[in-house]
Amino acid sequence: MLAVLALSTSGCKKFLDVNDNPNLPEQADVPLILPSAQAAIAHVLGNHFQIYGSIWGQYWTQSPYSSQYKAIDQYQPNSANFDRPWGILYNDAMQDLQVISKQGNIEKYKQYAAIAYILKGFDYQVITDAFGDVPLTDALMGDANLNPHYNTQQEVYDSIFKYIGQGQALINNNSDFLPGNEDLIFGGDMDQWEAFANTLKLRAYLRLSERDSVKAKAGIAALAGKSFLAADAKINYVATGGNQNPLYAEVLGLGLTQNLVASATCVNAMLALHDPRVSKFYRPVPATGIVNPIPQGSYNTTPTATISTPSYVVAARANDPNSALAPVKLISAAESYFLQAEAAARGWLGGNALALYQQGITASFTSYAITPGTYITDVAAQWPADRTAQIKAIITQKYFAMCGNQGFEAWTEWRRTGYPDFFVQSEASNLGNGLYPERMLYPNTEITRNSNFPGLKMLTERVWWDVK
Repeated sequence: MLAVLALSTSGCKKFLDVNDNPNLPEQADVPLILPSAQAAIAHVLGNHFQIYGSIWGQYWTQSPYSSQYKAIDQYQPNSANFDRPWGILYNDAMQDLQVISKQGNIEKYKQYAAIAYILKGFDYQVITDAFGDVPLTDALMGDANLNPHYNTQQEVYDSIFKYIGQGQALINNNSDFLPGNEDLIFGGDMDQWEAFANTLKLRAYLRLSERDSVKAKAGIAALAGKSFLAADAKINYVATGGNQNPLYAEVLGLGLTQNLVASATCVNAMLALHDPRVSKFYRPVPATGIVNPIPQGSYNTTPTATISTPSYVVAARANDPNSALAPVKLISAAESYFLQAEAAARGWLGGNALALYQQGITASFTSYAITPGTYITDVAAQWPADRTAQIKAIITQKYFAMCGNQGFEAWTEWRRTGYPDFFVQSEASNLGNGLYPERMLYPNTEITRNSNFPGLKMLTERVWWDVK
């Protein structure tokens, strides 16, 4: 695994080299390209989008003793801040996946192509959920089209389902040419990729729940009897060879400065429920053993006590080298159960919504080796009869489960559903009262270089599916 990770890291470095053209590789070495693509997606999800999602999702806030992420807490990022993640998701991950998927007619590469198609659907969902309308039909054409037109988010979502289906059509777990360690996520287990594809479809259809419930319901109904993830889809990291968790690598690059600290929004909500995970996701103050947060965006206020930081299990504790080992989760088992629970609560998928909801909570505890104790019976068993209240409970518990480990997805689900409903505006906000970030800004590279760029969007402008 270490050797493959080293290959994936060197692959990412190669494709980020401005002296190479990633759109015109001289030879398609599929087994080496796959881990490079997977690592690229995880790099953005685990670093850039983890930071934005976890600050805007109010898990974390800027430390009063440093300054790196003040603009994020102020809701005032710069377009140039998104150049790198946009470039990695398109020019690195998507280009690699495009090369691999084109090899689907070659028997020894079919399972690689299956994974590539599924991950194209995943990558496009991340991109469009972040930015809204994005290049699709004109994208990935290399030098043939350096000024791609933008497609609507609705069209992008249609393509997501198409790509996932194309990948599933190629899956054959009995193939003589299964990927091995080149697949950093499942080690070539195509049954797991089938479950991942179904879970990704479920996530994508539920994203449309408030925009196009008819389509969402029909798409989810077609998933009846299918397999879903029961284990985390993640990439693990090591502490050596430049293969650390990408967020921790960012922290290393900043001289181990502790910029991220615990936000009172999430911490106080978890403490109110006596949630034992709070001491796992955050580092208790050594002198008291208590997790001590600060209000969101209050970095200009002089603290009167030691502040808790995120812990090493979410890669955000600067002075703990164990942060290097935290995995990046693409879809967690907990999320899979919560997605099924919501679909069941809406009457769109079979199954017992309460049981699936409790399985989601249990999966979250299990993934961090925490004993839930009476949490299931004292908290999770309080199941409302009203469907809207059930969905609120499911999304709120999903929010707790994603604390610091799926920050982008948690913030995105808040945009879709309005839950959890206890967010507060950052004290450092430069937006008007009651306004929050609803999207990421288009990158400066698109604004200045793409002659077909459709125009700027404000941070407060909702994406297509966000009607709550």
